[in-house]
Amino acid sequence: MTTDPWGRVDDDGTVYVRTAEGERAVGSWQAGEPEEALAYFHRKFDELAGQVQLLEQRVKGTDLPPAQAEAGILKLREAITGANAVGDLDSLNNRLQALSEMVGKRREEVKAAREVARGQAKEIKERIVGEAERIAEDATHWKSGGERLRQLVEEWKAAERIDRATEAALWKRLSTARTAFAKRRKAYFSSLDEQRDQVRSAKERIVTEAEELSASTDWNATAAAYRELMRRWKAAGRASREVEDELWNRFKGAQDQFFQARSTVFAERDASFAANADAKELLLVEAEKILPVTDVRAARGQLRALVERWETVGPVPREQRDRLEGGLRKIDDAVRKAEEAEWKRSNPEARARAQDTVNQLRRSIEQLETRLAKAQPGSKQAKEAEEGIAARRSWLEEAERTLAEFS
Repeated sequence: MTTDPWGRVDDDGTVYVRTAEGERAVGSWQAGEPEEALAYFHRKFDELAGQVQLLEQRVKGTDLPPAQAEAGILKLREAITGANAVGDLDSLNNRLQALSEMVGKRREEVKAAREVARGQAKEIKERIVGEAERIAEDATHWKSGGERLRQLVEEWKAAERIDRATEAALWKRLSTARTAFAKRRKAYFSSLDEQRDQVRSAKERIVTEAEELSASTDWNATAAAYRELMRRWKAAGRASREVEDELWNRFKGAQDQFFQARSTVFAERDASFAANADAKELLLVEAEKILPVTDVRAARGQLRALVERWETVGPVPREQRDRLEGGLRKIDDAVRKAEEAEWKRSNPEARARAQDTVNQLRRSIEQLETRLAKAQPGSKQAKEAEEGIAARRSWLEEAERTLAEFS
């Protein structure tokens, strides 16, 4: 009989292994020496020991899930319990027991970590739901609000799962918030479409009016009408971009047609008035020679003659009118002041001159009023007559005040 610390071979060739529970037959060896039998069954033990060592390395050196580790331990324990091998099988069981305790501890750690993660996941999902509900209730920036809700859904998916009941309740709240947001957004854009339809109708009416005015030659009244149409356009609000652009192009086209026509007419009129301005420039130079007044009667006569020639010349361009009329008015003021001074010395003559000036201006106004009555409203002739009447009425007021001083 051959023996070693962990087993022996009996005389009949039976091989035994020694364990804490006693000997157990593991096989029979008839083909050779007992040492060969023990060596063979030692190799079987070494294979089991290698598997135990490998499992220990995986458990200690990797993140092997506890369930897989326990399954490996159970499988090896079953293999060792009935193993046909010779060696310290009890030590292998002890190592498996220590490994099982380690895995159990790890299981508790994983469980605790999972509970912490679930708690954090619950907080995350409650925060996600809370933000989604605020967006659903208050958001008015629809594009950014919708994008944020999509991001919140992705954050939800990335978070750890929690207990089924809480998960379902929170998901229901999130879904409800998304639905509420979608309904509010749909209602807003529906009302916006209705509002834009109203704006479109209002602006179509404005454009129609603008197009009807585009061929008008009543320059002042039509320009004022276009200003009012522009005010109404701005007050109407905005339609959809395509409609807004199309209507604006029509409105601007009609407006441009009118103002271009007006500019052309005014340019032609100003060109015809340019010669009048040159003539009045010469008359003004001639009138300035009256000053200083040394002979009041002669000065007034010269000025009266100049005024008659001045009126015969006709209107001048708008930008020169005030300067030329103002220049002549200054000379008239100077002559009038000289007449006032002369009046102090010769009241009857001054009064007669003042009366003559008043009469002349009244006749001039009557002539212009007759011309205005015959002219077509809004025409160039009517405009010139109106301007002449306004200027002479101003002079007449001054002349009448002077005449009144003799009363």
